[in-house]
Amino acid sequence: MPFRVLAELIAVTHVAFIAYVVAGGFLAWRWPRTIGLHLLAAAWGFGTILIGFECPLTHAENWARRSAALAELPAAGFIDHYLTGVIYPDSALGVVRLAAALAVLVSWAGYVRLYQQRHRRLSSDAV
Repeated sequence: MPFRVLAELIAVTHVAFIAYVVAGGFLAWRWPRTIGLHLLAAAWGFGTILIGFECPLTHAENWARRSAALAELPAAGFIDHYLTGVIYPDSALGVVRLAAALAVLVSWAGYVRLYQQRHRRLSSDAV
């Protein structure tokens, strides 16, 4: 039973990480010091898709599932198991990936704009 709960907690953590990859740049608008963490998370998230990095959360969940005598995630991985075909249809995968990438780019562009505005304001206040 404890390994089953652990597997579920890891799955929830995985969903939270994916949400942070997509929306974490917007959080940096409010908390600017978090942008470095978001850059790392986004690089890792997109690296798993574009380059094929193996996700340690998937490995951890598979270990917990094996320990709980449950089937491992399919070879296609976490997103294909829990999201694609469940939250959105298989045919929308490209659109979902594009929307996620656009959300990250928009959040970063907004961050840069806010950073420049803050910097200008601080420079004008110092004069």
